[in-house]
Amino acid sequence: MKINLNQNKNLKLFKIISSVAEKENQSVYIVGGYVRDLLMKRGEGSDIDFVTEQSGINLAKALAEELSPKLKVSIFKTYGTAMIKWKGLELEFVGARKESYTKNSRNPAVEAGTIEDDQRRRDFTINAMAISLNKDNFGELIDPFDGRQDLIDKIIKTPLEPRKTYSDDPLRMLRAIRFASTLGFDIDEDSLSAIISEADRIEIITIERIMTEFNKIMASEKPSLGLKLLDDTGLLEKIIPELTALKGVEELEGQRHKDNFYHTLEVVDNISENTDNLWLRWAALLHDIGKAPTKKFVDGIGWTFHGHEFLGAKMVKTLFERLKLPLGNDLKYVQKIVRLSSRPIALITDDTSDAALRRLLFDAGDDLDDLFTLCKADITTKNKKKKNRYKENFEAVAKKIKEVEEKDHIRHFQPPVSGEDIMKLFGLKPGREIGILKEKVKDAILEGLIPNEPNAAKQFVIKEAEKLGLDIK
Repeated sequence: MKINLNQNKNLKLFKIISSVAEKENQSVYIVGGYVRDLLMKRGEGSDIDFVTEQSGINLAKALAEELSPKLKVSIFKTYGTAMIKWKGLELEFVGARKESYTKNSRNPAVEAGTIEDDQRRRDFTINAMAISLNKDNFGELIDPFDGRQDLIDKIIKTPLEPRKTYSDDPLRMLRAIRFASTLGFDIDEDSLSAIISEADRIEIITIERIMTEFNKIMASEKPSLGLKLLDDTGLLEKIIPELTALKGVEELEGQRHKDNFYHTLEVVDNISENTDNLWLRWAALLHDIGKAPTKKFVDGIGWTFHGHEFLGAKMVKTLFERLKLPLGNDLKYVQKIVRLSSRPIALITDDTSDAALRRLLFDAGDDLDDLFTLCKADITTKNKKKKNRYKENFEAVAKKIKEVEEKDHIRHFQPPVSGEDIMKLFGLKPGREIGILKEKVKDAILEGLIPNEPNAAKQFVIKEAEKLGLDIK
């Protein structure tokens, strides 16, 4: 079958590569994701992989010389690959190869091979297709494992026996699930069984590589597709057991609680409809992780999860450290959203005080809107009346908060009396008293005892300082 490349925006480049390869007595093929996406009509990506049955490095050097003598070629001798960046494209060249694996490593022994050998070593049939750029069959689709049909059938299959494929390189198990999630495909039954049987092999993969695939699942249109597959195959328990600990429903004295694991999957899908922010999606994924260790049955009340938000926020840090996720602002953001995740719900009453609203404004700051996005996503009831009532209540709270914000300017609140002001006022050096007085000013403003103004704050500080035995200097 021929692929019509005449309308392809990179046709001119492909013809230059074809000509250079012929001059160098080399074969050349487009392979991998570019071919897959072209056949799926998903657009033409900026990363294009090429395979030659000779030297990928030599071909890249020859192409660079043809395109521009000053063009840089990045060479990776260990892997026999070379990369060229050209007009917004990343072009990678590699020699066709055979691979063989040992039991305890995903790094294969490599030797030169044919284009067929190279296709055989690839992870899935939909990624094992190639398009020839050779003069005698330019544009021909080379598809030994019927990947084109699997694209039509929307199925993920391995070119070779799946257990061997996943045992050789266990990262492929996560890639299978990632492609199923991002493309909306099903995993072939034999392949799915092989992932289940080989799940323990994931332990030889570095957590950084695992998280790269996991985050692509989290960034997909409907993350629950991948998360559910991770759970079904036993991989999720090996990666984030804090999540699988949420599974199950218990009943005592006629009182039941919901399955917090499947509730979490719903919340992640709900929030993904409204945000592409990866870390807000992570906050949705982890917002209830404190529920498993805080679950308790109380006579006369039923199931309780007291303090699960605070414990959950602490668990987030441990989890991020273990998963080698960012430990800076991204971690602090997720912790904050998890810690505050139940606060807006407590404010859904007619008699909510302005002080409580000010506290939430102060604590959430610029992340208040994201917090409300999570709270709305957290409404998973199937009762339409209840769902509408909850949403109306949140909108009412949001309106109240907006009114308080306009009146008191709390969101970017900084106490109108600084620590330096207090030191000058009482002739103090930095110490415990400064922190106490600053905290008292902040609390007084948030509680509405004094307005957010310098004069009022100064008079308040003077009175509080007298209680501590301090005099104005």
